Amino acid sequence: MSFDLKTTVQPNIELSTPEKKLNRLIDQIEQLKRELAAWENAKSEIQSYSRKRFVPVYAELHEVLFKQLEQLWSSLSSYEFSKADAAQLDDKIYALAKMLHSSKILSSNQLQKVDELYAYYQQTAEHAQNKKSKKKNDSADDASSINDSMQDGEVDWKNAEWEHEDCSGEQYSQAREQAKLKRQQEKRKQAEKLVEQSLKTVYLKIAASIHPDREQDETKKLEKTELFQRANEAYEQQDLFYLLKLQLQVESSQSSSQKGLSAEQIKFYKMALDAQCQKLQNQIDDLINALVWSESAKITVQKSKGKLNIEDLYKKIDVDTSALKQQVKVEKQRLGYMQKESGLQMMLERGVL
Repeated sequence: MSFDLKTTVQPNIELSTPEKKLNRLIDQIEQLKRELAAWENAKSEIQSYSRKRFVPVYAELHEVLFKQLEQLWSSLSSYEFSKADAAQLDDKIYALAKMLHSSKILSSNQLQKVDELYAYYQQTAEHAQNKKSKKKNDSADDASSINDSMQDGEVDWKNAEWEHEDCSGEQYSQAREQAKLKRQQEKRKQAEKLVEQSLKTVYLKIAASIHPDREQDETKKLEKTELFQRANEAYEQQDLFYLLKLQLQVESSQSSSQKGLSAEQIKFYKMALDAQCQKLQNQIDDLINALVWSESAKITVQKSKGKLNIEDLYKKIDVDTSALKQQVKVEKQRLGYMQKESGLQMMLERGVL
C-alpha cells in the first residue's frame, strides 16, 4: 500500500516552519532514491560502454608504455651514456615501472618484468635515500656544539620556521585534503550509526504498537499482521524511510487528532531523515566512484559535488577516450625515437625523455 510521509493538517491550519523543513527533506530523500535507482539501472550499460570505448585504447596505451620500458632498459646496456644521461634513463624507467606496476591490462609475463624493474629501482632509491640521511645526520652531529650554544628563543624561532615551511605548498595541500577526507569519513560513519540506531528505535516502536498477538479483534489482527510483516521486511532491508512512513501511518490511525506532529516527533523525524539522506548520498557516491576509470574522471566527480548526471558520465567517457587516443599517438612517436640510438640521444639532449 502506498502512503505519504509528509505532515498533514486540517485545511485551515498552516504548516509550521519545522514541518515545512521536514517536508522539504522528505522531497530530497525521494529524489535521492530515484537517483540511486537510476544509477543502479544504468550501471551495467555504463560499464559496457566503457569496455567498448575506453578500455581498448587504455590497453593499447599500456602496451606502448611497456615497449618503451623494454626499449629503454635494453638501450641502457647496449649504448654508452654520460652519467647525467644514464640518470635520465633510470628515472624514466623507474617512472614507467611505477606506472605499470598495478596494471590490470598487461600479461603475467609482462607484469613479472615490470615488477622486477620496479623492485630494483625502488631498492636503489631507498639505498640512495638512506645514504643521504646518514650524511645529513653526520653533518648535524658536527654542528651540535654550535647549536647547543644558541639561545632558547632563537632555537624556538628556527623550529617555528621549519614547521611553517614543512606545512607550505604541496604538503599543506595534501594535509588539507587528508583532513577533508577524514571529516567526510567521520560524517559517513556518524550517519550510518544514526541510521542503524533509528532503524532499531522505529522498528521497536512499531512492533510495540501493532503486534498482532495483542489484538483480540480478528479483522484488526489481520491488518496488524500485514503491517507487522511489512515492518519486518523493511527492517531486514534496512529501509529506514519506509519504516518512518509506516510509523507515521500507525500513529495517525491511533489518534483522531489532525493537528500535525508534535515538536518531539518532528525533531526525531528530522534527525532520522537527515541520516537517511546522508546514507543515500553515500550510496550514490560509492556507485559513481565504482564506475570512474581515470584521475580526471575522479576529479570531475569530486567537482560535481554529487550533481553528476548519467549523461555526464557518458560524455566524460568520450572525452577521456579521445584524449587517450591522442596520448597513444604521442607515445608511439616517442617509442619510434627511442628505438634509434640517434633519436634517443636527441631526446636526452633536449630533456624530453
